Amino acid sequence: MKNVRTMLISATVILLALTGAGCEKLRARDHLNKGVQAYKNARYPEAIEHFKQAIALDPSFPTARLYLATAYMVQYIPGAESPENLQLAENAHQEFLRVLEQDPKNEVAIASIASLYFNQKKFDQATEWYSKLIEVSPSNKEAFYTLGVIAWTKAFQDNAEARAKLGMRPEDPGPLKDKKVRDQLRQKNLEMIETGMKNLEKALQLDPQYDDAMAYLNLLYRQRADLQESADAYKQDVETADNWVQKTLETKKAKTGVAVPAQ
Repeated sequence: MKNVRTMLISATVILLALTGAGCEKLRARDHLNKGVQAYKNARYPEAIEHFKQAIALDPSFPTARLYLATAYMVQYIPGAESPENLQLAENAHQEFLRVLEQDPKNEVAIASIASLYFNQKKFDQATEWYSKLIEVSPSNKEAFYTLGVIAWTKAFQDNAEARAKLGMRPEDPGPLKDKKVRDQLRQKNLEMIETGMKNLEKALQLDPQYDDAMAYLNLLYRQRADLQESADAYKQDVETADNWVQKTLETKKAKTGVAVPAQ
């Protein structure tokens, strides 16, 4: 009889625990729903508090944590250097990492971290995370495209500085007129430029009408042209770049039915 009584007491304790856990999960989902409603109405601080409450009630609630991270991220203003703004980015980053602790292949979290780094102009980290995104989502055309944009951005900065030091205007034809400078930039950036081209070409394989990828292929060919050793090689790259400009304009026209003027 004593054993039966003990078993009944144990069963009651377990049932109460399960009931309590079930109630907490219901309350967590209620906070999530309220947070989502606030989020949709751009009441982000209110949404954040609801998402925090949902996570406190149910720490293994990945949807609430993903929303919490996103609510921080949407408030971050790229380029603004105030401590409050930088803290929003850091909070978002940390919450996305916690999502990945539970779900290492969560595509939204990986893409969001990559985007945060890109918007902060931390291009090496952004490259790392966009590469991780491609590992879990090989058909993500935006990831390939952004890797191409990063390659152009880094090459353009170096090229613009070199042209300025050499007294060349942006519109002056290339290649860079100082061989030593040209060789230094070739060693530093040529592989990156050509890898960027390959990434943009991959984006176009995934979406042949991806006109933004075409536009950046044009820009990367112009960057490579400035590093070429001969006028003929320079001319060939510029002609290829011009062809990509034309393809971009034709694609935009086909999509919208409106001709886009050449820049």
